[in-house]
This record gives sequence, structure tokens and C-alpha cells, in this order.
Amino acid sequence: MSKIYGVLAVLAAALAAGCGGGPASGATGGPEAQIGGASGTELAERQVLHVGNEAELQTLDPHRAEDTSSFNVLLDLYEGLLAEAPNGELVPGVATDWTVSEDGKTYVFDLRREARWSNGDPVTAHDFVYSLRRGVDPKTLSVYSYILSPLLNADDITAGKLPPEQLGVRAIDDHTLEIELANPTPYFLELMAHSMSYPVHRASLEAHGDQWTRPGNLVGNGAFKLDDWVVQSHIKVVRNPHYWDDANTKLEEVWFYPTEDLNAEFQRFRALELDMTGIVPTAQIGFIRENYADELVIAPYLGSYYYGFNVTRPPFKDNQKLRRALSLAVNRDVITQQILNLGQISSYGFVPPIPGYMPQQMPEASWTQDEREAEAKRLYAEAGYGPDNPLRTQIMYNTQEDHRRIAVAIASMWKQVLGVEAEILNQEWKVFLDTRNRKVDTQVYRQGWIGDYNDPFTFLELLRSTAGQNDTGYANSEYDRLVAASQSELDPRSRMELLQEAERLMLNDMPILPLYIYVRSRLIQPWVGGYESNIMDRHRHKYMYVLKH
Repeated sequence: MSKIYGVLAVLAAALAAGCGGGPASGATGGPEAQIGGASGTELAERQVLHVGNEAELQTLDPHRAEDTSSFNVLLDLYEGLLAEAPNGELVPGVATDWTVSEDGKTYVFDLRREARWSNGDPVTAHDFVYSLRRGVDPKTLSVYSYILSPLLNADDITAGKLPPEQLGVRAIDDHTLEIELANPTPYFLELMAHSMSYPVHRASLEAHGDQWTRPGNLVGNGAFKLDDWVVQSHIKVVRNPHYWDDANTKLEEVWFYPTEDLNAEFQRFRALELDMTGIVPTAQIGFIRENYADELVIAPYLGSYYYGFNVTRPPFKDNQKLRRALSLAVNRDVITQQILNLGQISSYGFVPPIPGYMPQQMPEASWTQDEREAEAKRLYAEAGYGPDNPLRTQIMYNTQEDHRRIAVAIASMWKQVLGVEAEILNQEWKVFLDTRNRKVDTQVYRQGWIGDYNDPFTFLELLRSTAGQNDTGYANSEYDRLVAASQSELDPRSRMELLQEAERLMLNDMPILPLYIYVRSRLIQPWVGGYESNIMDRHRHKYMYVLKH
């Protein structure tokens, strides 16, 4: 990031000051003390959790957030109609029950009478009507509004063709909500646990304007409420006494620390200043496996890591051969097995393994690397480049050590195989997102996509020409048709075939350079209880606690 030196200075100051939260939560006897006391289940006197949270989050507006750092905090501040259990399974949230019409297009939700906002106001069906309309309203400026496309009239509203009041949602009474869909949607209930379906407190938005997400102004309906937010230092949330299930919440406070320097985060974990890291520094994985094997957690993760090409501008506009040459010149196994070495899976496709779906791959996936590089050289020449006319391009990434190491490796591979001159540029996370979205100053950029629900559509809809987060600018009418057709296809097998055909088409056009399938890695102190790995890596701290130690 362009502000890396300022970020490091803040991190150094936080380390010297103990990060404002003191030593590890509830520490009573040092790491050598028996975890959980004599019974192994005794709770620490202070139920405070300190967690690493990767980059500084983008926003606490659930309808405008688009990054995992923000989502991690939103999980504590809000609750949708449905929520997630520790293992990732869907469970009732604000809704206790629901019915579905025979045609699969109308859902009626029964809301909890005891659901409350953090200021004590009741949570009603009217709040969800207001919030879902806000999510698709173009005035909200959400890049995620397309995720609500299954709702009746949502697409026409986001396109400005209809007013938000025409959305297929209505309050039958204060505690009964009806949602009408354009077509039956297999993953619809999972959408009702996503941040785009979270309710927001209308009176707070109207009273505070663009400051409504600040401490003292934000009113949520989750198990915790916002207490403090110091940019590039920490976010502190505290227990919400008005939450309907507060009696079963054990933690009193959760502190989130944005930490782009993974080595600094690891040192804070070793110093007992963090109970959980956001990620593991792969450069130190050998040391970690030898000395922190019990604390290391590596689990499957529904995500793809890839590079995007800006296909709206030269040199990648209308140059599929050049894009393919660059993809074939990359030795993915070097990245996954030597640079990262955490179990990531080299990938030549976009959609990760999902039950019922056959992920598609570039045809060259079965070739040897030598064969791929030979083809890369041929395509590079046909695209008009060579020793006398090398491609000069720029790789942009958000500051983080692993992203830097991957960018350096890919630039080196392109240079060695093709003679490409690639400049490497890093940007602070929010600036990086803005630059990527504007599609003006990017050529090649890093991107990762974590599924919003366990269905291939969550990946393939991202590259539709109308998708707000399609930062490549890719536009193919046949691709759009196939993805749209899958939304109205009732036969599960035919639906998957449409999506598979769309992925094959996209991989032939090559607006992205797939690299690997994610795993989630983090370090967790032995006194942290209630944590379970799940494919979506969503963790509501209402389920977690700190054991005596």
C-alpha cells in the first residue's frame, strides 16, 4: 500500500502500548497454567477476546461492505433473518420459522417477538422491508446489490428502471415478513444470512447521515454493539444487553486489530497480546509448524485467489492471446508448494469444489509446465510482443507480505518465460478497492473471492457485465445469458450444466488468471473455546469464550 510506512508506524506504536487491550484475555496464570482450571472447563474471569483482522476494514455499513475484514465485525453487530452456527450451518436468526410456497417463489418469515435493537427498540418486519429496499436502491451506492437479484424486481430497481418500493418484499404485520422471488432460488435462505440482508436502524441513519456507523451512533441488532473504532489501531465491540439471546453470550468484549504486517501479528500472538490471528505468515510456516503445531488451524475455505486483467483498456482489451499467454507462463505449483506451502490447491479454473458442481479448468491444466510455457511463447508472439517489443505492464496488489511475494514471483516468471517487464505496485486496502472499482488505473491486479454461499453462482455472477464487483470490466452477452438462464432453471442438473458452460466460456476468454484455491490458516490460543472451522470461515463471537489460564 502507498501508506505502508504510516501503517507500520501505527503497528509499532500499538505493540509498544500493548494495543490498548492489555495482555491476553483473562490471563491469570501465564501460558504454563492449566487451561480451564482443575475441571478444564472453568471460564476466565475476564471474558475479553483479542483477534487479528487483516486489513483495516472498509465500512460498518452492511449494505456497502465488500471485504472480509468488514464482514468479520458485521457478524457481531447485526443479525439477519437467518444466521450461522459455529460449524457454518444455517440456523434461525431474527426469524424463528418460515414457510415456502409450492412454486418456491414466496417465503413468509415469522420474526421473534423478543428481537431488539441495541438501543432497546423492537426489530420488526418493517425494518427488513426498509433495509432490503435500501440494499437494491442505486442511491445506496452498493457494489453488492446484485446479490439480491433473486428478489422480484431487484434487477430493474438496481438498474434505475423501477423505484425501490416495487421490490418483492412486504410486512404483513410487525412480526411477519413476506419475500417474493422472481424465480425459485436454491441458495435463497443462505442469502438471508448475508450482510446485504441485514436490517439497519432507519432512525439512526436518518439522524446521523453518513456518520451513522460511528461509535455512539451505530445501532445494530447483533450480540455485540460498537464501542470504539480507531482507524489502523482497533475496533472494540461490547456485549449487547438487548440482544434476544444475550443470556447465552459469554464474551463481554471483542477487540479487532487490523494487521497488514503478518510478522508483526505473529509476534503479538507469541507475546500473548492476541488470542487469534487473522492469518498465518507463510514465510515462517516451518517455525510455526515446529513450535506452534497445536495452535495452528488450517481448514478448507470456499475461495479462489486470482489475478484480474482490466479488459476495458489496452494492453488487455481485445487481446485474449496476450491474457492467455500470461496465464500459461505462471507456474502455479511454485506458488502453492514453495511460496505458500499451507495446502493451497493450484487452480486453472475459477469455481472451487462445490457439491453437485464439476469445476471447469483451462484445457492446458493437464499439460506439463514446459508445454504450457511453449504455448505461452507462441501466443505472446501472435499477440504482437517479443524481445524487440516486450510487454510493459503493472501488477497492483494490496499491501500484505504474501501478496507481495506472489506478485514478485509472477513478475519473475513472466520475465523469464516471455521477457515481460512488470512493475509491482502496492496500495492501502481502501485505496486499492477504489482503484480496482474505477477501472482506470489498473492493468493487472490481485483479487480473491470468498463465496457468499455454497453454490457456484456466487462465483460466476461476479463476472456478469452488470455485477458491481466485476472489476475486470468483462462483458460477454453469451456468458450473461448462461448465468441468467441458470437462475430460472428448475432442474438442478440442467442448472449446473448452464453454469459449467458459462465457466468454460469465461476461461476461454480469460479475463482472469486463476492461481489457487484457498485454505484458511490462523493461530488460536489454547484457551479459546467455541471455535469451529467452517467452509465459509464465518465466526460469530456469541458462541465463543475464554477459558481460565
